[in-house]
Amino acid sequence: MKRVKKWSLASLVVAGVMMLGACGSSSATKDTEKSSSEPQEAVKVTDSNGETVELKSHPKKVVVFDMGALDTIKELGEADKVVGAPTKTLPSYLSSFKNLESAGGIKEPDMEKINAMQPDLIIISGRQEDMKKELENIAPTLYLSVDNKKAWESTVENIETLGTVFGKEDVAKEKVDELTTKREALEKTTKESGKKGLMSLVNEGSLSVFGPESRFGIIYEGFGVIPADEAIEPSPHGQEVSYEYVLEKNPDILFVVDRTKAIGGDDSKNNVADNALVKETTAGKEGKVISLTPDVWYLAGGGIKATQMMMEDVESAYK
Repeated sequence: MKRVKKWSLASLVVAGVMMLGACGSSSATKDTEKSSSEPQEAVKVTDSNGETVELKSHPKKVVVFDMGALDTIKELGEADKVVGAPTKTLPSYLSSFKNLESAGGIKEPDMEKINAMQPDLIIISGRQEDMKKELENIAPTLYLSVDNKKAWESTVENIETLGTVFGKEDVAKEKVDELTTKREALEKTTKESGKKGLMSLVNEGSLSVFGPESRFGIIYEGFGVIPADEAIEPSPHGQEVSYEYVLEKNPDILFVVDRTKAIGGDDSKNNVADNALVKETTAGKEGKVISLTPDVWYLAGGGIKATQMMMEDVESAYK
């Protein structure tokens, strides 16, 4: 009886090796061979709550809920390690992950499905933080988020943490150096322009604004945009305002994130640039009502590619 079991196991291994050899490109096969030979070592990293998380390096099956982390994992060249994600809410620039197994909604992880995936690491953001302990029963769970009070610094920390987790410290450093060079040039441009900007989010006609240390505070703290209103209370959801408020603050540049375009809904009342009062502002008169890439800003902040795209969005306002 034992011989039969051993023979069956050996057959499965041989068949698996043959299938790997028959499928995909040679580079993909090489990557698979390389990753399978990478030794896993115990590592300790610090999550966004300042807590130490012990896990194994070079994870081979990762479920990712944080879009910024998904972005960074791809940029580090480790996309093939991702086995599950909330595929219905992927930003368009991460559509290469759309054929992954769905791990549930971005606010409602499917515990049964995730358990069936048998991941060796789960990465979450603030939207799943309430379910962290439950997820930890399945696999080590790493919480990463962008700290609004130090958005740029925490973005860099998260990239470096993932570089450590995947054994890609050199690649992470190279990417951080590239982003830092671009950020410094952008900050010089925004500050020297003397122009004041106002960050806003429109949702089915309702308008909210964001100041420093808020959800979109990186536009001020990280990219150097001079705030048109420094008295806005920091808040994840922003400060709801009227269009009269926008006219009163009279920004030189009005940045707009269209939430409806990011997650769906009625966007028929979201054309901020077409509002009569906005047209009277300096931003309206000079064609500086800038639509930011909605799914990047609303869903995916903190990733390598997302940060690059966000800087390009802001840069376009100063040309």
